[in-house]
Amino acid sequence: MAWRGALRVAAARLLRPGRRRGIASCVDPSAGLTEEQKEFQKVALDFAAKEMAPHMAEWDEKEIFPVETMRKAAQLGFGGIYVKPDVGGSGLSRLDTSIIFEALSTGCTSTTAYMSIHNMCVWMIDTFGNEEQRHRFCPSLCSMEKFASYCLTEPGSGSDAASLLTSAQRKGDTYVLNGSKAFISGGGDTDVYVVMCRTGGPGPKGISCLVLEKGTPGLSFGKKEKKVGWNSQPTRAVIFEDCVVPVGNRLGAEGQGFSIAMKGLNGGRINIASCSLGAAHASVLLAQEHLTVRKQFGEPLANNQYLRFGLAEMATRLVAARLMVRNAARALQEGREDAAVLCSMAKLFATDECFAVPMRLCG
Repeated sequence: MAWRGALRVAAARLLRPGRRRGIASCVDPSAGLTEEQKEFQKVALDFAAKEMAPHMAEWDEKEIFPVETMRKAAQLGFGGIYVKPDVGGSGLSRLDTSIIFEALSTGCTSTTAYMSIHNMCVWMIDTFGNEEQRHRFCPSLCSMEKFASYCLTEPGSGSDAASLLTSAQRKGDTYVLNGSKAFISGGGDTDVYVVMCRTGGPGPKGISCLVLEKGTPGLSFGKKEKKVGWNSQPTRAVIFEDCVVPVGNRLGAEGQGFSIAMKGLNGGRINIASCSLGAAHASVLLAQEHLTVRKQFGEPLANNQYLRFGLAEMATRLVAARLMVRNAARALQEGREDAAVLCSMAKLFATDECFAVPMRLCG
């Protein structure tokens, strides 16, 4: 269509290296942010550039879970970003959180994605736990002295999470937990496990949420999964064989677990989408640099109109995805009725579009 061709030409000209308004300004992640948001965005970008990016390839190649680096990030407040300050959290908004995770992901998406899951677990304890639970678990998690894993997926229940089979039978002041969870990020290397299990009948209303600590008798782990990437976060099965868990480790009431899990995932979807934004942003800047430096047939690749079209499409996908993610983050923070749908839409759109970004020129 003619309008599409004209738009691509205009975008490509705007992104042509050497122009006053280059690609960096077009995809600037600080556009529209407050001064305070720009400050902690800069802190996160600096940390990503100095502490994560130089080690990203080694972490992936050698399958290193970078515990000490993450603890350094926690010293900046990134271990409990949207957790209340009275238990060690930073007390920031969902939009603030998205901005930080996007920035950190420019250094290592895999590590940041695990940190986002950890933050989600701490938020769940902070939000649905009682005061004793909040003060028992959250401080050491916010400092990342201890690390957390989210345990929902099972070998026989993925998207149909309400059909999970892991059971917790009540015996006096304890539950006896049996079953297994699959593909758990951090599994085996982390210290605290937020587990969805069946304490009642079939369906979502029969599910409760228990918090287990590593070292609980009967808690074991499968072998580390072999993956083609994201190897800075280990992935294992988590196995429960007659694990005795105090009733005092249950978050909320019996039967509330599925609701807790879904509310955690609303923010988790924004977090993962934000990680995709960071990876895409870094890819756009790297592609622009490559087109400027690399020469073929006696001139820079940036002089090739077709390649500039590709760069324009990459930038367009990134900016559109970022707008969608930040809109969903605001909706969740405001408690809007459409927040859950917007969070799902943002994750769907951002992860797909941001995956396509590096593939356009670098795939």
